[in-house]
Amino acid sequence: MSTGSKTAAGVQWPGATVASVSNARRWAVVGLLFAASLINYLDRATISMALPLISRDLGLDPTTKGVLLSSFFWSYASMQIPIGWCADRFNLRWLYAGAFALWSVAQGLTGLAEGLAALIAFRILLGVGESIYLPGGTKIVSLLFAPKERGLPSGLFDFGTRTGLVLEGLLIPWLLVHYGWRTTFAVVGFSALLWLVPWLLVSPPRLSVKNAPSAPDSAPGPSAAVAPPARPRSPGRAGAFLFNRNLLGICLGFFCFDYYWYLLIGWLPDYLVTVRHLTVMRAGIYTALPFFVFGISEPIGGLIADRLIKRGWDETRTRKGIVTLAFATGLFLVPAMRVQSPQAAIALVIGGSLVGLATGNLIVILQCCAPPEQVGIWTGAENFGGNVAGIIAPLATGRLISRTGSYLPGFALGPAVLLAGSLSYWFIVGDLTPDAKRHQETGNCSS
Repeated sequence: MSTGSKTAAGVQWPGATVASVSNARRWAVVGLLFAASLINYLDRATISMALPLISRDLGLDPTTKGVLLSSFFWSYASMQIPIGWCADRFNLRWLYAGAFALWSVAQGLTGLAEGLAALIAFRILLGVGESIYLPGGTKIVSLLFAPKERGLPSGLFDFGTRTGLVLEGLLIPWLLVHYGWRTTFAVVGFSALLWLVPWLLVSPPRLSVKNAPSAPDSAPGPSAAVAPPARPRSPGRAGAFLFNRNLLGICLGFFCFDYYWYLLIGWLPDYLVTVRHLTVMRAGIYTALPFFVFGISEPIGGLIADRLIKRGWDETRTRKGIVTLAFATGLFLVPAMRVQSPQAAIALVIGGSLVGLATGNLIVILQCCAPPEQVGIWTGAENFGGNVAGIIAPLATGRLISRTGSYLPGFALGPAVLLAGSLSYWFIVGDLTPDAKRHQETGNCSS
């Protein structure tokens, strides 16, 4: 047997264990990951739209509303490293399905909550289930695709999160107006369980590093060798990743990326209503446009890098270069605060949403640097850092607005943080030159 396994394209790479998976089937899995990411963000954001109705029915004051909104992140952030550890060790066909079922049921049951305690409990359960999306999705892509072709699938499955925000702005208000918040949560949550049917039909029986399929997939395509189980790790190696220079650089860079993202999510609608004096409905439409551009940029940025690398471009310079250029577009946010016309402002914010071009490449950078058997836990650590930014960005922006009376300093800080993040990828994260021998021996990219 070989030390790697082959996809339908016949490419070998360490850690791949899915035998004889056709090209059509692995892209179908990416499509389902896209749909799951869409549902993920649609579920978590529903409460923001429904909050005025919930507050009216349950008598919530601003303080309790803040506690309710933050409760999701208590479990979501704290579960990132544990769920990443699980993604590295268990069959993701069933792990992802179980987590998806948990978050969908938690979302549906939210409509039955009779008080704040029940709402918080269901939001915490939602965070536990949804924690699988990035560590699990990243791990699955690393198992199904060779390193030099992961940019597009990585950007594509995460594109679903931004699409979910766009759909949330269009669908949820209509459901709330016509059916109320309780029915809305039940419909959105329980109907999502239908996703499990195609997932169990399409996903390979064994989707993990340690366990290879016992029989070839029925889909057409060349046969593939099966990788041996991951080699035993020395004592203490499981926790050594926390002190890895590349992981530190990745976590710092992703913190900066998510700081900008959560700045947009948390403050753009309020800015459009408060400063630009748009109606709530119009602000919702204007907000959806940047989120859509951000999302559609994700697979495009990954595809551009994949194509350039296939033409012989250096992988390190290509992926880090696209990340840097994408991060630089965040500077459009500064003139957006200064122009007179709301339409010109939103056009500049859309330009600043081209930061999304970095996303697929950020995921691939981690996949290149992480040991194949630790992609999940590395992603969990990365996303934990990102969610710390999700806590800090709204608070820091609000404080700057209160002190200065202007949205400009808070919105200018976001691009500045992004540029600092690009330095982290260049000067802390090493070269992206994955090969089987180095991964098997050290699990690190060059530094």
